[in-house]
This record gives sequence, C-alpha cells and structure tokens, in this order.
Amino acid sequence: MPKITFIGAGSTVFAKNLLVDILSFPELAESTISLHDIDARRLADSEKVARYAAQALGARPRIEATTNRRAALDGADYAISMFQVGGYKPATVVDFEIPKKVGLRQTIADTLGIGGIMRGLRTIPVLLEMCRDMEELCPAVVHLNYVNPMAMLCWAARRASPIQTIGLCHSVQGTAGQLAQDIGVPVEEIEYLAAGINHMAFYLKFERNGEDLYPLIRQVVKDGRVPEWNRVRYEMLTRLGYFVTESSEHFSEYVPWFIKRDRPELIERYNIPLDEYIRRCEAQIALWNFIADDLAAGNFDNPFLTLERSHEYGSFIIHSLETGTPRIFYGNVPNDGLIDNLPAGCCVEVPCLAGADGIRPQPVGALPPHLAALIQTNVNVQALTVEAALTGKREHIYHAAMLDPHTAAELDVEQIWNLVDDLIAAHGEWLPAYH
Repeated sequence: MPKITFIGAGSTVFAKNLLVDILSFPELAESTISLHDIDARRLADSEKVARYAAQALGARPRIEATTNRRAALDGADYAISMFQVGGYKPATVVDFEIPKKVGLRQTIADTLGIGGIMRGLRTIPVLLEMCRDMEELCPAVVHLNYVNPMAMLCWAARRASPIQTIGLCHSVQGTAGQLAQDIGVPVEEIEYLAAGINHMAFYLKFERNGEDLYPLIRQVVKDGRVPEWNRVRYEMLTRLGYFVTESSEHFSEYVPWFIKRDRPELIERYNIPLDEYIRRCEAQIALWNFIADDLAAGNFDNPFLTLERSHEYGSFIIHSLETGTPRIFYGNVPNDGLIDNLPAGCCVEVPCLAGADGIRPQPVGALPPHLAALIQTNVNVQALTVEAALTGKREHIYHAAMLDPHTAAELDVEQIWNLVDDLIAAHGEWLPAYH
C-alpha cells in the first residue's frame, strides 16, 4: 500500500475531502496516511477527523500525524500540498490593505496581481525546501500541488527540482458543471477540451455526442439568464468567443478592463466582489471555530464533515497510478511541446492521462491567437516572479508588478515601485532577502 503524505493537513475540511476520496477506493483503503502541519492543534483535529472517516468508510489505513515535515515525507509515494504561507493574518491582509492605500483594489489576490506576486514570493521558498526534502527522502514521489499561485509554484518547482510536481485545481471540472446547469444539459453527457494556464484556460470544445454546445451557452446571454455572480465571464465569452475556466471574481483581476478606481459603475455593472478573499477567510475562520467546538465535544455530525466524494482529481490520479486504470484529468505541467504558441517551459493547464505508464500530458497544439495573446500577459508576470524567487534579484519583483495587467492599468511606474517596496517591508521575515 502506498504512503500518502498531506502537507498542510490542518486545512481540515479540504484534507477530509481528499481523504474520503482516497479511502473510498478499496485498493487504497489500507494506505499509510501521513498528516503534517505546523499547527499542532489543527493537526490533532484533522487526525480525529481522519480516524473517524476511516472507521465510517470501513477502511483500515495506517494514520500518522506529525509536525515534523521530514518524518511525514520519509518514504512517501505521494505528497499532497495544501498549505498557505503567512495565513490570513498577517500575509493576506497585507496583500489587500497596502495596495488599497494607493487605490489598487483586488478580489482574490492569490494568482496574479500584486497580491499573487507577493504570495508567490513568500510561498516558493517554502515549496522548494519541501522539494529538497523530497529529493532526499522520497525521490520517486509524485507531488500533487493544490497551493496557489499554482502556475508560479509549479514553474519554480520544475526549474529548481527534479521532483515530479503536478498542479491540481478544480476550476475546469467545476466550471463545466456550472455551464451544464446554465444550459440544462447533464454534465456527465458533456465532453470538453480545455487548455491554457491555471485560472485562464478556455474550453476549446464543449460538446454532447459531437454536437457543439456553445450555441446553448451563447443563448444564456441572449435570454438574459446570465447568473448575477458570473457576469464577467459571460461578457468575455461575447468578446473572445470562448468561455474561461476560472470564476468571474478571479478573472476580473487578471485583466485591465473591469476594476477601475475612477469607474465605480463597472464594479456594479459586472457585480465584482472587491475584497472577496478577505470575506472568505473570515468565513472560514468562523467555520473552523464551529467545527473545532464539535470536535472537542466528540461530535462528528457537523454538516461540514459529511463523508461524500468530492470532484477533486487527486484520488483518481493516485488510484490510476496504483492500479493502471487510465483516466484523463486536467493538470498544471511544464509546456514541453504541449501548447505551441505559449513559451516553452511555462506552466500550462492541459488534459493529462494517468495510468500504468505514469502521467502523460496531452499535446493540444496552438490556441486561437487572441487567447494565446491574452494568456501571455499573465505568463509574463509569472515568469518574472519566478525569476525573482529563484535569483533573489529584487528588480524582477518591480518588473513583474509593472507588467501585471490590472496593476499597470491603475498605477503609474513610481507608484508601482513604491508599492512593491512597501509590501516587501511589510512582509518582513516572510520573504528572503533580495538584492
């Protein structure tokens, strides 16, 4: 049975979802599950949930919990990353509040933008420390990364380590389900092909039995049935001809067109939730307190601890690699001849085949040129952030911020440089020294 290590297992609900997925497979039900987190209290609660889930599912895994990352990784066959460096306070609050002082507002700030840049800079060093541990303790491990900013982290890992790192997200399959609901077609009847980069991939095909379903998606706009929370993506469908895989609140801050301090009517027209990630963090903290109280009382009937299979890819990949069962999933991998009109080596999101031969990303060819051009604006920022993290050169942080589409649309060059200085100072020891 494989050893499966969870890094950041104190994310109890997410860890529970993946654990239920894994233990639902009879072939994986006796795996060694190693839970790691630096927060001993959260780790202990996750261990309680893991043991409860195993018993309820009739599985017999070996479950261990440790605050020692090296012990957790020693001999691992699979490592699943789900950690957040800096947490809600101070790091996430800093990413929002300091830019806000100069009029730069954000929604999520975890993928691109000035918030995504800073999150990448404080997370990449930790990820690479983990990779070095893996190189020593489990060099053949398959590393499944759920941490954002996805593309930056996977790109940095590829450049700095031989460890096989696959980035996993739920935006492709999640958005497919949302679109299926919008057009009234069962999602299990839909076949699709998506490609691009994480959070900015597009459905190149969306079909049922060979029938193009895009006319039904466009009809949603014509009928005035666009969901209130999804106005940005449907607007982009009308402009680009393709539907993007990540949510409207995410996409609105990857481009220069929707969030403008001198155009407040745009925020209302497109229903853009500024500071959305801050609200989500506060809601998650309240949720955690709710769960923790129940766990302390030995109550596992909390509605957020239900034992249902999720739509995350992680367990399916592990099962396919262990049993040889072929499956297609969407992964974030190096662009080694996969998308012709994006830079070689950048991190792309494409269909991948998992099975007896390992993980094989599938070539897509060239994207429609306007999609590739739009994606390139984000790849530029990712490339320079990775360069800054790997070389320690401060100048590339400025360059990444200068080329960020939303930041550049709101601030002049001097404001951008001063903002970077303020953010680096505020992060303090969360960042390494730059020269």
